Amino acid sequence: MTELQALLCLQHVPNLGDASIKKMVQIVGSATGVLKEKKSNLLKIDGIGQARLASLYNETHSKAAEEELKFIENNAIKATSYLDPEYPTHLAQCIDGPVVLFESGAIRLKDQLVLSIVGTRKITRYGTQFCEDLIAELVPFNPVIVSGFAYGVDITAHKAAIANNLQTVGCLAHGLNQIYPKVHKKYMKSMEENGGFFTDFWSTDAFNPQNFLRRNRIIAGLSKATIVIESADKGGSLVTAQIANSYYRDVFAVPGKTTDPLSKGCNMLIKTQQAHMLTSIADLVYILNLKQEETKKEQLIQKELFVHLEGNEQRIFEFLQKEGKQDLDSIALHCNIPTYQLAGMLLNLELKGVLQPLPGKIFQVA
Repeated sequence: MTELQALLCLQHVPNLGDASIKKMVQIVGSATGVLKEKKSNLLKIDGIGQARLASLYNETHSKAAEEELKFIENNAIKATSYLDPEYPTHLAQCIDGPVVLFESGAIRLKDQLVLSIVGTRKITRYGTQFCEDLIAELVPFNPVIVSGFAYGVDITAHKAAIANNLQTVGCLAHGLNQIYPKVHKKYMKSMEENGGFFTDFWSTDAFNPQNFLRRNRIIAGLSKATIVIESADKGGSLVTAQIANSYYRDVFAVPGKTTDPLSKGCNMLIKTQQAHMLTSIADLVYILNLKQEETKKEQLIQKELFVHLEGNEQRIFEFLQKEGKQDLDSIALHCNIPTYQLAGMLLNLELKGVLQPLPGKIFQVA
C-alpha cells in the first residue's frame, strides 16, 4: 500500500479528522504505519479515543481508497498529500488542512501571491464594480485569485481574474465528478486553462449544504489574505473570515452604508476589528507590503496587443467600439449573428477582457 492510499484510507474513517490523522502520522512515522499499529498504542495518543478508532481496521476503507484512486487516475486528477513538497505552502501551515487535496487544471501557487475573495451570492452592482476594479488594479502584482465558484462575489472574482489573465482557483464543496452550480459549468474550461479547482471531497461524497463550511477552510488556508466584498450579517463569507483570522491571516472587508443589508457583515468585521477596512488597492499594498512584478507591468500596458479575436468576435468588437453600449438584440441584428450563437461569443469576449456586460443584457467595450 502506498502512502497516498494509506492516507485515503484514514480519510475515509468516520470521526477521524485531518488534525487527528496528522497527529497519528507524526507520532507513528507514516500513514501506512498507522494502519499497521496496534489499537492500544494509538489510544495512548492524546485526543485519539475509542470513538475515532472504532472502524479504523475495517476493510471497507481500503476498498474505498482503491476505488477513489481509480477515479483519480482515470480522470487525470492530481492528488497531493500534506506530506508532499507540492502541497500549497499556506495550507500546509493549517492544522486542519486536508490530508489529501484533489486538483484539476494546472494550478501554480509556488512563490505566488494568493488572495481569497468571498462575499454574498446576491452581489450588487456596487459590489460587482468594486470586485472587477480591484482585480484589474491587482494585475501588476500577479496574484492568484481564490474563491468558491458559487453565485455572486465568487464567480465575479473568477471571471475578473480570467479577463485579466490571472490565475484563479475555485474551491469546491463536492468531488471533481460534478459541478455546482450547474449553470457555472460553462466557465470550467476557462478556469482550468487559467488555474483550476481544489477540493478534499471524494467522488463518492454526497453533496449537502454543510460541505460549504468545510470547503471554506481551504479558501482561507490557501491565501495570504481574505477579502470580503459584500456580506449580510450572517453567511459563509463571515465564517471564512473567522477561519482566516484563526490562521492568523489578514482579513479585509469593504465598508458600506449602515442601512444596506449586504454591508452589515463587512461593517461588523471592521467595527469589531476582525478585518481591515478596504476602500482601494492602496490599503492592500500598504498592509500586505505588496511589490509589483515587472513582467505583469508590461503585460498590463500591452494587454490589447495579445488578445486574439475570431472573425465574428472582431466584428462584434468593432461594432461596439463604434456605436458604444448596445443590447443583445441590436448586436445580433447589426452583426448578422443568430442570438443563440451570439451569447457564447459575448461570453468569450467577456472572459478575454474585451467586453463588459451591463444590466439588461447590454454590452460595452471594456
